[in-house]
Amino acid sequence: MDLGIWATWYNIPDESRDRYIEWAHSTYLPYLRQIPGYSWVAHYRHQGGGAKMKKVEETVVGRTTDDVGNGSQYVVLVGAPSPHTFFKPAIQDIVFPETFEKMLGMRQGVRTAVFVEEARVNGPADGKEGPGSTPGPVIQLGTFRMRTVEQDFDLGRWYAQFRLPYMAQMPGCIGSRKLAGVAGWAKHGVLYEFESLEARLKHFEDPHESLSLDPTHWSSRITGNTVHTPGSPTIGTRIWPPIQ
Repeated sequence: MDLGIWATWYNIPDESRDRYIEWAHSTYLPYLRQIPGYSWVAHYRHQGGGAKMKKVEETVVGRTTDDVGNGSQYVVLVGAPSPHTFFKPAIQDIVFPETFEKMLGMRQGVRTAVFVEEARVNGPADGKEGPGSTPGPVIQLGTFRMRTVEQDFDLGRWYAQFRLPYMAQMPGCIGSRKLAGVAGWAKHGVLYEFESLEARLKHFEDPHESLSLDPTHWSSRITGNTVHTPGSPTIGTRIWPPIQ
């Protein structure tokens, strides 16, 4: 079971990137993985979407002006049986080796959040996730709030009646999880898992996600009323554990 997800977004300066990534994959992420209660750890590099996704981001999606970290190049995801796992001990109280401080200090624009899984559907590519139920080779992770309480209810209907049923039958989809914020800025999250970037583009972005560009479609109303964190959604390829 992995109903809790801890997400951390960040940027790394070009001159530090190779050194940091090598250290994170050999030392930091394995250290997190061995913490009692943690089910899996995964690291993703943001790749961005295709032309239609860029249009959606440019014309529809709102961005928060609140003071939150603006990191968007990478995201580390950690799964646990419950979100409460990340509060006993609290993630801020994890005692790392002294040598970690300098390396973690290389990160810029750090933003972190804890989510609980609200609903999940498996797709036709179920079984192609990573080792130990680690999310799939490619993800799209959105984190956002709605503008009004009434729009929260509309969002719930949209996921239950339209978006998640589509993902359950979409070729190339491993699974999808609607998330609710437990700690951090975002009230809502959604994690889509795909077997490849090509599958995501062919079966999700072009025929489905781009419905947000149609002002007569339900998706346009939903997406138009969201306020996202910087860089959301993350469209990333898993770089640890390595894709086999």
